[in-house]
Amino acid sequence: MELAFERRGAGPPLILVHGIGHHWQAWTPVLDRLAASRTVIAIDLPGFGASRGLPDGTPYTAESLADAVESFCALLGIREPHVAGNSLGGYIALELAARGVVRTATALSPAGFWSRSELLYCQTVLRALRATARAMPPEQAVRTAESPLLRALSTGVLVAHPSRMEPAALIAATRALAESSGFDETLESFAGVMPPAPPKSPITIAWGEHDRLLLRRQAVRAARWSGQRVKLLKGCGHVPMSDDPELVARVLLEASAS
Repeated sequence: MELAFERRGAGPPLILVHGIGHHWQAWTPVLDRLAASRTVIAIDLPGFGASRGLPDGTPYTAESLADAVESFCALLGIREPHVAGNSLGGYIALELAARGVVRTATALSPAGFWSRSELLYCQTVLRALRATARAMPPEQAVRTAESPLLRALSTGVLVAHPSRMEPAALIAATRALAESSGFDETLESFAGVMPPAPPKSPITIAWGEHDRLLLRRQAVRAARWSGQRVKLLKGCGHVPMSDDPELVARVLLEASAS
């Protein structure tokens, strides 16, 4: 499947997958660090960013989005890439590892390790963020991005350090969230998301120390599922790339060194 993407660097291919309502630009803070030793391909999932939606009749689920990523790699002639994802993208990375179609998978605060109450909390927060983004006039989005207080209020559930986000990046992220045609159906499908099958490829799971969307206790379940210790991203929130680009890049490079 054709997807919008950004490609940089040279070396072993590393596919980067964003979370629900986001776009490939979520990875911008770490792209050049990764591109120094990897061919980095940051994608827009179907129905998000600049990618068109899934074909008519195809439901938006984590599995169908993983199918799209697998199809995209085949279209580019990339076999067994490394893959890394955040949130929904983290679940997709683990799903591809369960299929054995990637060389390694790194999941940053992956979806799917929630309790029922935690899932409802996650869906409620994301619906509220989506509604706010859709109702926000462009001039208000600019004022929010440029005000330290408003930026903290609007992004504090997702990042630990709102001040480290570039205003232009926040404005673009708000627009991407508002315009994501696949958002609502994908969010509803979260009710059926459970940990994927055991991985057939090496995996790394890392969790933001200050994750306020998928709370840290979910990392304990992820550790039990994977049988390995989950790395803690100190000082980071749910979307850690802008919180500490150097730390996130180091984790991704170490994980994809196999």
